[in-house]
Amino acid sequence: MADNATQYAIRNTQYAAIEAQLESGVVSRRGETVMVAGEGCWMIDSEGNRYLDLTSSQGVAMLGYGHPALSAAIAEQAQRMHACPGFFNNDSRALFLEALIGVMPGQLRHAFIANSGAEAIDGCIKFARLATGRTGIVAAKGSFHGRTIGAVSLTWNPKYRTPFEPLLPGVSHVKYNDLAELDGAITDETAAVVLEVVQGEGGVNLGEAEFLQGAQRLCRERGALLVIDEIQTGFGRTGKWFGFQHFGLEPDIIALAKGLGAGFPMGALVYTDRVQEALFVGAHGSTFGGNPLACAAGLAAIRAYQEENLIERAEQAGQRLRARLEEALADCPVVREIRGPGLMIGIDLRTKVGPYLKTLMEDHRVLTLPAGTTVLRLLPPLILSDEEIEIGVTAIAAALGG
Repeated sequence: MADNATQYAIRNTQYAAIEAQLESGVVSRRGETVMVAGEGCWMIDSEGNRYLDLTSSQGVAMLGYGHPALSAAIAEQAQRMHACPGFFNNDSRALFLEALIGVMPGQLRHAFIANSGAEAIDGCIKFARLATGRTGIVAAKGSFHGRTIGAVSLTWNPKYRTPFEPLLPGVSHVKYNDLAELDGAITDETAAVVLEVVQGEGGVNLGEAEFLQGAQRLCRERGALLVIDEIQTGFGRTGKWFGFQHFGLEPDIIALAKGLGAGFPMGALVYTDRVQEALFVGAHGSTFGGNPLACAAGLAAIRAYQEENLIERAEQAGQRLRARLEEALADCPVVREIRGPGLMIGIDLRTKVGPYLKTLMEDHRVLTLPAGTTVLRLLPPLILSDEEIEIGVTAIAAALGG
């Protein structure tokens, strides 16, 4: 009779084979590991191995796994009412909207709830066109905004764009942090400028105050809207509630997802009175957007961020993580630079990052992400402890040869 390890290996192979046969195959898998559970900042595979997750499942599990308040809210709502169409009012939706607008700067007073970040970006495009009566969109080189046709039109990387061209007309891209190029791109046909304050997928590239504040000034002068993509940077990831707050910006629309539901699938766009005044019944919609289950999760997440002081904690933990990485990797020849705000950190390498991701997972059981071809990206849960910081830094230093 096969021992337990062999039984698990067979089972893992079966699960992997089922996904390989029946799923689309467009997502690259990391071997045949089958993740079945999570606890705090740790993921657990079907053999009981524990992995320190410094990715938050691609930046979404901001409260880690099994957070009691989030789990309880989802379970309670699922038993009471898991679906409710938008043409009815709903208690969970109302409470979530109240909490969401409650953490926004004063000019962002209205919201549309969607199901994902890409859908939020699509909504931003539609709402900006309605509010301005224009069609042009200016985005940045190095950007990533999602994979729907609308969102991928704004995304820069040709590997995401080229197979699906022609894409949305009227979209242009300028060099990130180049205010002069942006100045030349905004015309009287520009509905919106769409920017990330930190380009996550593009390599954890940091926006400069002169560029971002200049973008806002140009939009105001020329009647375009400033749209900030906060899908990855929102809800404490950068050490503030939203990344644009580091620069004193007052965007017209922001796009949200990831931390919005702390891992439960949902997205949203939040916007000003000017945008609201241009909308009409039927201008946009979503069958699943704003469903009670998602709203219960979103409400629980926002309350946890507030009650556990996780925004401030993310800033402090990010400073500790950065400092320890800089100390441990100071003499590492493969490391070019360490950058990023809060718990959004990129380790820029002088070589391709892929092999190091594999080594960290297989040899050290630490999960990390790429950002482009040479940047190792860390997006840990906001609950990351000092002990877990040490575990992660030790593993990264060993893998990179620091």
